Amino acid sequence: MNIPDNLKYTKDHEWVLVNGDTAMVGVTDFAQSELGDIVYVEIETEGETLDQEEVFGSVEAVKTVSDLFMPVSGEITAFNKALGDGPEMVNSDPYGDGWMIEIKMSDPSELDALLDSAAYKELVG
Repeated sequence: MNIPDNLKYTKDHEWVLVNGDTAMVGVTDFAQSELGDIVYVEIETEGETLDQEEVFGSVEAVKTVSDLFMPVSGEITAFNKALGDGPEMVNSDPYGDGWMIEIKMSDPSELDALLDSAAYKELVG
């Protein structure tokens, strides 16, 4: 299982790539493997400002639908529109082309509550 060291992680299996005051977010390799074949990604919160742990969208797999949670508070400034035609990118490249949203963080100190790669590895076993 791929768990890159340069990312932060949530207990809800999202990853966060920090770049200044912005954060790119997606679901982890573990999450996509547990979900199975992803057939639809729904994110209708672009342009909205949400609090940490609020639902920003959902991902639909063949067997289930799962909510997606904000890892940090902020404004959703971008949605990976390529997922509209290619939701399977979340399965094939969860840390690259399968990214979901970009956030302009309103409180970067919230990153301190997220897991590093070692703690996330312990969480998923």
